Amino acid sequence: MPVFSYRAINASGKAISGIVDAESTKAAKLKLRRDGIFPTNLREEKIKQKTRITRNTKIKELFARVPADELSLATRQLATLLGAGIPVAEALGALSEQVENDLFKKILSQVKQKVNEGQGLAQALSAHPNVFTDLYVNMIRAGENSGTLEIVLERLAEYTESQVELRSKIRSALLYPVILTMVGFGVLAILVFWVLPKISTVFTATGRALPLLTRMLLGLSAFLTDWLNLLIIAVIIGGAIFIFRRWLNSENGRERFDRFALNLPIFGPLIRKVVISRFTRTLATLLKGGVPILVSLDIVRNIVTNVIIRKAVENARGSITEGTSISGPLSKSGVFPPLVIHMVMTGEKTGELEDMLLRVSDSYEKEVERSVNNLTTVLEPVMILIMAGFVAFVALSLVIPILQMTQGLQ
Repeated sequence: MPVFSYRAINASGKAISGIVDAESTKAAKLKLRRDGIFPTNLREEKIKQKTRITRNTKIKELFARVPADELSLATRQLATLLGAGIPVAEALGALSEQVENDLFKKILSQVKQKVNEGQGLAQALSAHPNVFTDLYVNMIRAGENSGTLEIVLERLAEYTESQVELRSKIRSALLYPVILTMVGFGVLAILVFWVLPKISTVFTATGRALPLLTRMLLGLSAFLTDWLNLLIIAVIIGGAIFIFRRWLNSENGRERFDRFALNLPIFGPLIRKVVISRFTRTLATLLKGGVPILVSLDIVRNIVTNVIIRKAVENARGSITEGTSISGPLSKSGVFPPLVIHMVMTGEKTGELEDMLLRVSDSYEKEVERSVNNLTTVLEPVMILIMAGFVAFVALSLVIPILQMTQGLQ
């Protein structure tokens, strides 16, 4: 079926663009007008143009991502449409007209076209790995094979919603400390680069010996306002970052860094809880979606960023291949807390592994939220004290010589 790209005005008067498939130009215009869209420019995309559009979309996918909340909403809407008995291709067409993200709109249109050509939904989605992850595609494939695609989509929507909610809570908790830090550094930058150079000329003009604090502050200001020094600092920082990233990308370096991160006094337990929560929820979602356990562990291993925990998952997969349980390798790794091990062991014995994993994930997500709130509660006064210390240092450095000058005039 021909595909037409359009520029149009919607019912609210907003300028929009997108892609619609129809048998002819006239049919495309009628289809758009039925949906309250009034095209101002409509043209058929030829084969070469479609190839170029696909290539451009691939390039855009490398640098832009579909927001997780928009993907979650589209997943739930697709489940609702399929539950109402609407065919997959038609449901995808409705979604492509509903979403506002241009990249997502084009991707859904391409997926719909491939489904119309006879491909399965999972196969069509797999052509866009930066938008639809292995977890997403494999669950869709399991739903198609078992005839439970609607249920699988509902579980996928719940999974993505829970991940979005967790990230949103962490970001909200860290927002105030980040803003406080930026404001503090902004004020210090104004003092160092603009205020202090002007004040230093006043102090040096008096010819009097300046206090140690004042000399330190003026020396720091003079050093930082020299562009050559800033260039040297930038080169040193850039080189250090480059060397660190090279070391981090090596197998030995990554393992050492991840082990160090897990053993940090305050942030280590928080990192561990976040990784375990994601691991358990992802594995439970896959298993509930009908994905075989070996395939599920492969997918989970690929999304776990911590090398130490990833190796524990790899050992668990090998253990299952040999006919033993998951809990054994997880326990031997020393990474997973006893609560997780006992819950997994109980789930294996009772045949309710998915439910046990979900309970673990719910518990750890609440602990993560509580830990982040406690951390920000501690960070806020600490950061205020640090900023107050800097302000006191600057104030004393400026006030002391001024007081000395006024006393000399008396």
